[in-house]
Amino acid sequence: MKSTDRLARFGDRLSLPLIAAPMFLVSGIDLVAAACSSGVIGSFPTVNCRTTEQLGDWLGEINRRIAAYEQASGRRAAPWCPNLIVHRSNARLADDLKLLLQHRPEVVITSVGSPQPVIAPLHDVGAMVLADVASIRHAERAAAAGVDGLVLLTAGAGGQTGWLNPFAFVRAVRQFFDGVIVLAGGISDGVALRAAMTLGCDLGYMGTKFIATEESLADLRYKAMLVEASADDILLTKAFTGLQTNMLRPSIVAAGLDPDDLPERGGIDIGKDIDVGAREDRPKRWRDIWSAGHSTSGIGGVVPIAELVAKTTAEFRSAA
Repeated sequence: MKSTDRLARFGDRLSLPLIAAPMFLVSGIDLVAAACSSGVIGSFPTVNCRTTEQLGDWLGEINRRIAAYEQASGRRAAPWCPNLIVHRSNARLADDLKLLLQHRPEVVITSVGSPQPVIAPLHDVGAMVLADVASIRHAERAAAAGVDGLVLLTAGAGGQTGWLNPFAFVRAVRQFFDGVIVLAGGISDGVALRAAMTLGCDLGYMGTKFIATEESLADLRYKAMLVEASADDILLTKAFTGLQTNMLRPSIVAAGLDPDDLPERGGIDIGKDIDVGAREDRPKRWRDIWSAGHSTSGIGGVVPIAELVAKTTAEFRSAA
């Protein structure tokens, strides 16, 4: 099935061919509901919820808000989209998946591992499965497993990122994959999104600019830092996660570390994410040391999601 056929089920509900990227500790109920109501696929990592029970609460509230929007506006909202971490380290995977199957999502993104174990049950409830990949080899494996689409993590994406040039990556994948392709990395406005469509993509990921919105869960200092920063302030390092990760240099400085003198790979004594047992006097990655992509250069202020989407839509149309 071609990518256009796969997207036909909800394509007329999108104001833009765009996904508000799932971001750890940033994407929450307000962001997802506002994105969907604005005609953009709103995604979030299920692990942003502390428990599977809380995940159920989130899904219930997101659906209530979307239903209220649809009733008031007379228009259908874009789909909400959970992001499942399918790596064996996610002890909640089975429980989260069971809950999602009850809620019958239209789209699901899988990350950090093979999507194969979750594809069949998600397809059984009608979900379109996208897998994020950062190399040709991983793209080939995910395609062979039967995913409906691939999220190509390219150089410039925030957080744990890819390293391939987006032009080369997309064109290489299009040689063997006719499913949905989503470009992640450096999409800062509607012109860049239009370029991604010309390149052969079906959807784009936009993450960094959604951090600097009124609805995101990000710390106010984080949002302010993004407004002041440019792409020159993004540092690609393995020091905090052991994997290539794009981080904000000013947040590293604020944590009392020298961004130009970091260990090569995962050697910093920091609190791991938001672990309860972490020493309180240590900065925590993601909580205190923040990530962003190259598109931080396009952030001029903290705005409502509706305003961000409207501006991006105008840019996208003007670039046709």
